Amino acid sequence: MTVLHSQRLRYEPMSEDHFDGLRVLNGDPEVMRHISGRPETAEETHATIARVQARWREHGHAWWCLIEVDTGELVGAGCIQHLGHDPANPLEIGWRLRPDRWGRGYAIEAAERMARFAFDELGAPLLRAICAPENLKSARVMERLGMRACGHETWHERDVLAYEIERTTWLARSGNKAE
Repeated sequence: MTVLHSQRLRYEPMSEDHFDGLRVLNGDPEVMRHISGRPETAEETHATIARVQARWREHGHAWWCLIEVDTGELVGAGCIQHLGHDPANPLEIGWRLRPDRWGRGYAIEAAERMARFAFDELGAPLLRAICAPENLKSARVMERLGMRACGHETWHERDVLAYEIERTTWLARSGNKAE
């Protein structure tokens, strides 16, 4: 399983070692408002970890826990996974952060590092992202990542805004190159 690094974050594949930090993150109603609409229970967090570990074993990518380098705290989670959990679909990038870390640039830092992993290491031709229509902060991160809006779609039985970026567009952006 791949551990990633960026300036302020370490990306550790999700495991039971992260349970306490994930309970804080996924148990926060504000974090989960645009994801499931409600906080996760402890049992759901254990089940999430088990599902994510299975995806890591099967696909070689899934959800990372975002660990703040300076404090060692779990401050968020981010993923590269198949949209709708179906390998026939394009790869999806996603993230969530604790509210006390909002507005610090962690979302774009994480999105850029995970996108680089998807394009450079996995060779993805396309990367998609979705968010609730009212989640304008996530939509802004998608735009800053260079993604273009594709309109409304239905995923996970919810109306979402979809965004995408092609590998060629990613590589053309300043500072990005295939490794």
